[in-house]
Amino acid sequence: MTKIDIFSGFLGAGKTTLIKKLLKEALDASKVVLIENEFGEIGIDGGFLKEAGVEIKEMNSGCICCSLVGDFGSSLAEVLEKYHPERILIEPSGVGKLSDVMKAVQKVDTDVEVTLNSAVVVVDANKCKMYAKNFGEFFLNQIEHAGTIILSRTADISESKLNAALEIIREHNSKATVITTPWEQLDGKQILETIENAKDLESELMAEVAAMHDEHEHHHDHDHDEHEHHHDHEHHDHEHHGHDHHNDDEHEHHHDHDDECTCGCHDHDHGHHHADDVFTSWGFETPKTYTKEQLEEILEKLDDAKTYGSILRAKGMVASDSGKWLDFDYVPGESNVREGAPEVTGKICVIGAELNEENLETLFAK
Repeated sequence: MTKIDIFSGFLGAGKTTLIKKLLKEALDASKVVLIENEFGEIGIDGGFLKEAGVEIKEMNSGCICCSLVGDFGSSLAEVLEKYHPERILIEPSGVGKLSDVMKAVQKVDTDVEVTLNSAVVVVDANKCKMYAKNFGEFFLNQIEHAGTIILSRTADISESKLNAALEIIREHNSKATVITTPWEQLDGKQILETIENAKDLESELMAEVAAMHDEHEHHHDHDHDEHEHHHDHEHHDHEHHGHDHHNDDEHEHHHDHDDECTCGCHDHDHGHHHADDVFTSWGFETPKTYTKEQLEEILEKLDDAKTYGSILRAKGMVASDSGKWLDFDYVPGESNVREGAPEVTGKICVIGAELNEENLETLFAK
């Protein structure tokens, strides 16, 4: 199986720099083919016009580098059948439509088993607004079809300009993972892991809460079974003595939801609700910076169920104003803020019942 990863982006966005970082820090370059593709146009490389065909050269790292011009599909098939690489990285022309490149990869006619592993777009955060305005169709096509969007040149950009770029991206692609952290703070392996299997904080926390809920259910059912067993004996005794067992049914009804239940799902019948029916999530990704004191103050306020809802769990990894990163965890009555490792972008997630999203957004100043 050969994985194919497309690294798209306008000229000067930093595609080549990113690919070199991945080859150096995350990939076995000897098992990778890098394709520079001008997608059916005459390519210009190093100031020289190339004839149609496949030009192969071996880079110092051991990676095979190809420049494809002309019939992209047949040229790609030739590379696959000749080298059988573990992975092909395609760097298309800066003005090509990502959707066209993806279609060409999916239609390639070869006996080699291939999969379109990822579609990555590198976006210069400083130029996002200008490109969206001046090159609408071509630029936005890249945004719309990306699985991962990696912002470049974010180290010195203002928070307002970065947020403006994110607004444009989210308007045209709400599902892609967006990397906002400056590349020099990240290891290539982190970036590759994000591209291939983005860490979903919401799914992680929801699974954790579901496990808590299921554990409560298990204990509740166990206790209930014991009570049922005991109740059967009582019922037998009642029948033997001719007593009406209506009061015992009433007792059983009250037992269905212990007054001291802490699972967070009051007013729901345990037997008919899964955790994901009871709990909802709220959160966002952000380049915003926080201080340790700000986070501690925010987490302390989450205990106010009337204002924010019944919160069972909150977690986040965010940048701090000192240039470092902070991780936080929250469960009712207890929270923790500590120094953490850089993430590809800041992430915050809150899980609970009847969440007041508007108040949460104000609290975290999204």
